[in-house]
Amino acid sequence: MAELSSVYLITGTDRPKVVRALRRLRDRVGDEATELLSAHETSGDDAVAACNALGLFTVERRLVVVEDVERWKAADLKTLDDYLRGPAPTTVLVLVGNEVKRDSALAKAAAKAGEVLIYDLPKRGRKADLPRWVEAQLRERGVLIDPDAARALVELVGENTHELAGEVDKLATWAEGERIGEREVAAFVPARAEAPPFDLTDAWGSRDVAGVLASSERIVERSGDATRDVLLRVAGLMTSHVGRVRDCRRLDAEGVPPAAAAERLKRNRYYVQKLYEQAGNFSEDELDDAIVRLARLDLALKGGSKLPGELEFTRALIDVTRGVEAPRSP
Repeated sequence: MAELSSVYLITGTDRPKVVRALRRLRDRVGDEATELLSAHETSGDDAVAACNALGLFTVERRLVVVEDVERWKAADLKTLDDYLRGPAPTTVLVLVGNEVKRDSALAKAAAKAGEVLIYDLPKRGRKADLPRWVEAQLRERGVLIDPDAARALVELVGENTHELAGEVDKLATWAEGERIGEREVAAFVPARAEAPPFDLTDAWGSRDVAGVLASSERIVERSGDATRDVLLRVAGLMTSHVGRVRDCRRLDAEGVPPAAAAERLKRNRYYVQKLYEQAGNFSEDELDDAIVRLARLDLALKGGSKLPGELEFTRALIDVTRGVEAPRSP
């Protein structure tokens, strides 16, 4: 087993990996020889004193963990830098921070005497990449998940990777190597972000008026935002989705199969297949009218109507699901 360094800096946006890296170090040294501190109450001087202190019992190695080190100021970093010139031989100092940059003074000091471990989520748009992160986490556990199911998991749980990792662990344990689909995610993962938008779009795509209204109510109930902001966000989500369904209907009319459409639209092929299925439930005129109706809803929610926003919202959802022609200007 490799010898431990005198200091480790562990940071990054992939918090579950940060936690696992810390857990591996604690397992190597032992919890009984680990001292946990926080930079909220611990200065650089305090951390150095803890590193230099003798343990209550004689041990080969001690672990001093300081979390939230991004809070440390210049004086704390100066003390740390001085300590790392001659660190305690039996102490491993572990600094855990939130998105500490590799070129920061803290990272440079740690790199001189030890190791800097950075675990970041992909940078191309955090939420957009989280489903792929979920797929990778499950693949590491020997479990496959459908791309739509991974997307559904993110919609249900939100962007907190700690919570996502917990749900990934539960699903992996339940699956026992079996592939996970949307039904399994819906059955085993409780919603704690907003209600999943795919519930709403799926209900609309099957022209289920009752399902659309129930899904929209759950979204509003579970959101901590002001009602008007929620309604505007959901209206925008519906507009985007209906627009994609309309695009797929036109591609289908041109003879473009779903797989080719997925490449053309730069979207997951399973998702595009679903769009094609939903497009088959509406005429082109109905989809055009739905876009117009949702645009009028957006205007109404932004002050263009004297009716309550919830009423305008409900009426619009019923109209676009049933296929009622959008009201025209006189």
